[in-house]
Amino acid sequence: MTKTLLQGTALTSLVIFGLGLPASAQDAGTLGKEAAERAHQRPPAYSPYVGRDFPARPFFGDTHLHTAFSMDAGAFGARLGPMDAYRFAKGEEVVSSTGQPAKLSRPLDFLVVADHSDNMGFFPDLFAGKPDVVSDPTGRKWYDMIQSGKGGDAAVEIIVAFSHGTFPKDLMYFPGTRPYASAWQQTIAAAEQHNEPGRFTAFIGFEWTSNTDGNNLHRNVIFRDNGDKASQVEPFTVYPPYGSDNPADLWKWMEAYEEKTGGNVLAIAHNGNLSNGLMFPVVEAFGKKLDRDYAETRAKWERLYEATQTKGDSEAHPFLSPNDEFASFERWDKGNLDGSVAKTKEMLEFEYARSAYKNGLKLERELGTNPYKFGLVGSSDAHNSLAAMEEDNFFGKTVPQEPSPHRISSTFIDNPKTGVKVMDWEVSASGYAAVWAKENTRESLWDAMQRKETYATTGPRMIVRFFGGWDFEPSDTENRMPAGIGYAKGVPMGGELGEAPEGKSPTFLVAALKDPIGANLDRYQIVKGWLDKDGKLHEKVYDVAWSGHRKPGADDKLPAVGDSVDLANATWTNTIGAPELIAVWTDPEFDASESAFYYGRVIEIPTPRWTAYDAKRFGLKPPPEATMTLQERAYTSPIWYTPKP
Repeated sequence: MTKTLLQGTALTSLVIFGLGLPASAQDAGTLGKEAAERAHQRPPAYSPYVGRDFPARPFFGDTHLHTAFSMDAGAFGARLGPMDAYRFAKGEEVVSSTGQPAKLSRPLDFLVVADHSDNMGFFPDLFAGKPDVVSDPTGRKWYDMIQSGKGGDAAVEIIVAFSHGTFPKDLMYFPGTRPYASAWQQTIAAAEQHNEPGRFTAFIGFEWTSNTDGNNLHRNVIFRDNGDKASQVEPFTVYPPYGSDNPADLWKWMEAYEEKTGGNVLAIAHNGNLSNGLMFPVVEAFGKKLDRDYAETRAKWERLYEATQTKGDSEAHPFLSPNDEFASFERWDKGNLDGSVAKTKEMLEFEYARSAYKNGLKLERELGTNPYKFGLVGSSDAHNSLAAMEEDNFFGKTVPQEPSPHRISSTFIDNPKTGVKVMDWEVSASGYAAVWAKENTRESLWDAMQRKETYATTGPRMIVRFFGGWDFEPSDTENRMPAGIGYAKGVPMGGELGEAPEGKSPTFLVAALKDPIGANLDRYQIVKGWLDKDGKLHEKVYDVAWSGHRKPGADDKLPAVGDSVDLANATWTNTIGAPELIAVWTDPEFDASESAFYYGRVIEIPTPRWTAYDAKRFGLKPPPEATMTLQERAYTSPIWYTPKP
């Protein structure tokens, strides 16, 4: 007996280590059939993380950063290029264009240098006195002005000429020209050099900048691919005959790229709040009536929307959502991008993400496809190579807006013809993109963007989960790894709920953790929009998890969390709020015959805005109208429900 047990134990060990079970032992009958089966089985894993096949952490980055290679950034005084931008994003200390040392509190996980495609690379060549520039009389004039200390005057002349169509043709950096090709190859080379799979992702990208009549229809184009494929093309531009201001033509360019190279690209629109009603059309676009082809094509190529950045927040607007007390965040709603046309209330519906989501439900009923089923990200749109978007480390949108005693009272846009005026203090320190991916690589991050498993933050790096399904229950909140339950029972942000089971309403598992070095959380909300049987659109904001022992009032509104901000010293304390929030919520007003969307909004406790830090550090008295505190937030990509036809 002893011999048999010892022999069996030895054989079992061999099996566990993959060395097999000798045929002679089987023939000898030393192990029974049941024991042999047990010997071949792998023991149950003790570690709960074994076999985990879903994204376990969000990666934070910026999908929209400009360097000196961008025409406007160079005119504003940017001197740092793509190499500097990647170094800074990876956590290195750099010297800004105004001579100030700058460094992030924590490195980013990824970055897209998205320089404007039109005239890409012109300013670095002008500064360097390259022959392609100074051989032209006007180019020589501008170069001499810069060398004599009149760079500001030269920049004004250049931007006026560029925007009014009087820029010398021989100085235009168009696709197909040698200097343009050089700038694009330098952009690719910088991304290739700084891309470190598993540690830091440097995406290849550019911004297509449609701005006809001052109306912002910009898109950032992001490549999934490496330089071998991206080098086979040059970016699509706006100005004819080398480009077009119509997004449909950009989509054709993207399709042609994929057909030529076998690669992949996606586009991210931004700043609908400055499009004067053109970003999310519902009737026609560029003189053509919206049809199913338009809806399908837009949905295919524009998987994400940049909902928050330095030129204002584009999630919601108080005129459109009067019952939402948090809809007036970092608002820019005075006019279009250059202030040449003032805003009217009729434009607002077609500028904000929430109204686009609602109108998308109606278009889906009419056209068979929803063109506005996009996910959400935040990013910077900084034009100085510095993706520094935290309130206490905000380096501005442009070089003149880098830290100084003057920026809090300076003017950013002032159009006397229309009365549109935007002060520098209105520029927002926002934001970042959060991407739920399995690993930090171009392929994994891009794939997560493609499936819309993303969320936008206004700067903090809070961790946010949002799952929808039909069977979540309160006990699911008791697990310290809610994602395992979330993926097993439902779909993540960016997903689609399946057919509604008879008699069931959708349930949502939500969870959020504060930024480790940031503020506590006030509340987690779910925003719902739906289309009823009569074709009317509705929306409602639900508080589903919150800090403290507050209770909603008779109006269903949750009392404010409080305020611990010390403005004089630009500080706050985490004596209010909660470090984490988790809940399961069931839609109390669900109708299985009505299409709907749901997305999460996580709001922090009040903290000092960058204007408060400037006032403290420079000893300033801020303008009385300046916003000095804010409640930072995150917006998840939605989860959609579509009834069975």
